Amino acid sequence: MATVSTHDSATAPSADDAAVGAALRDYAVAELGRALAFLAWRGPRLHGGVHQARKSLRRARSVLALGTPLLGPGADLVDRECRRLNSGMSDLRDAQALVTVLDHLIGKEDGGEALVVLRRARRRAASVRAERARVATAEDPNLANKRALLTTLRAALMSLPWTALTHEAVMRCLEACVRRAEEAEHRARTSGRVSDWHRWRRRARRVSQQYRALGKFAAHRKDERKRYKELAVQLGEAQDYSLLREHTGRNSPFPRPDREILRELGNEGMRHLRERIADRAAAADDEHDDSHASILRESTPN
Repeated sequence: MATVSTHDSATAPSADDAAVGAALRDYAVAELGRALAFLAWRGPRLHGGVHQARKSLRRARSVLALGTPLLGPGADLVDRECRRLNSGMSDLRDAQALVTVLDHLIGKEDGGEALVVLRRARRRAASVRAERARVATAEDPNLANKRALLTTLRAALMSLPWTALTHEAVMRCLEACVRRAEEAEHRARTSGRVSDWHRWRRRARRVSQQYRALGKFAAHRKDERKRYKELAVQLGEAQDYSLLREHTGRNSPFPRPDREILRELGNEGMRHLRERIADRAAAADDEHDDSHASILRESTPN
């Protein structure tokens, strides 16, 4: 398990505490504003808008996690409602993600039975996606209720005591989130369970989003920022293959004869990505061990 967070730099650069609070506030407010704009997308763009809105909600939540507990109980309320709003759109996201992974697999196939099955599955997945969009917009026309809630949450987020944040406190929160991601990594690589890999993905994604939000305030940790950005992308791709596999079970929308082929394609894609992720993690472990050994040699008297 790679642990590079304390070795990018011995000392963090000095930072204006007021500046870090204001920067995080502006970033989170802007992300909720983006979510509002994306949820206004209509017709064929609805699914892309929901996907982008959910990303922005997660980014805002990652910032709130950097302010615990200094932002007070109001931050917990905003975070809880953002999470609930995001969860309420997960069916739409899953429907879109399934179409996306099928498109990816279709692009990799040269021909044969697998391509026929994938194209048939893609048509069925697109039909399911359209039905879920119809249900969602019938229950909440133009997603007006979700956008109204977001408007309220954005105002509440702006009013939080961002001036209470200090650079030191924010970095402590980041360290805590990194430790949780590393613990999740160890569990996932040890157990191999889908649920543990999913947990690792969520925690690694949060750390990556926090580095994105911090920008120059975490510039001294660029190596770790790069690692988590790449890791979050790879874990996300593995999760999409896992999603395909999940759709080949008892309640699958696909014809029974197609499920075995789709399941094997999902297993193969997930297995390949897990191997790539494990290899990169092992390389990062070796690099960390070499760096630590070098430090010990330099600090040992002749």
